[in-house]
Amino acid sequence: MIFFETNIHLKEKRGSIEVICGSMFSGKTEELLRRLKRAKFARQQVEIFKPSVDTRYSETDVVSHDNNSILSTPVDSSGNILLYAEGVDVIGIDEAQFFDDGLVSVCSQLANQGLRVIVAGLDMDFSGKPFGPVPGLCAVADEVTKVHAICVRCGAPAYISHRLVDNNKRIFLGEKDEYEPVCRNCYQAETNEK
Repeated sequence: MIFFETNIHLKEKRGSIEVICGSMFSGKTEELLRRLKRAKFARQQVEIFKPSVDTRYSETDVVSHDNNSILSTPVDSSGNILLYAEGVDVIGIDEAQFFDDGLVSVCSQLANQGLRVIVAGLDMDFSGKPFGPVPGLCAVADEVTKVHAICVRCGAPAYISHRLVDNNKRIFLGEKDEYEPVCRNCYQAETNEK
């Protein structure tokens, strides 16, 4: 009797980190929801998290600007995400810029355990500075998708979320009355005028 070695491998979980970043109104949350819904359709166990500070649309749901939503678990710190990861295949995290810097190591730990981690967040604040843990996540990610809104002034791809109200707090929750997406040229023109 002759036995042949086969190249059949058992299905193994391969962890990864996917980051979706860009300005406000660019479709980050919409893309996150699309990926999570596909994972659910594939019968994967999915858990979604958002920072408890983000209560703009809902205290518990992740909601896009197009009013698509998915039930999530609000958490106070990135470390709490680890408490809910048991038996999960895919982790979704929205508004990553509002989390503490520990989110980078939490996402790396989850990916190293074989989980697919999908994170969405602003990569820059209203002044053009890297925002929260998102730049660090981009550095360790397996895949980074930068999405763009359209500049409301000239129609070019937006570069930044320009703050319309006089408030210098770094974290200031708002929507279309407080922020607008603008391209680099329009942002420079606006900030040089002040």
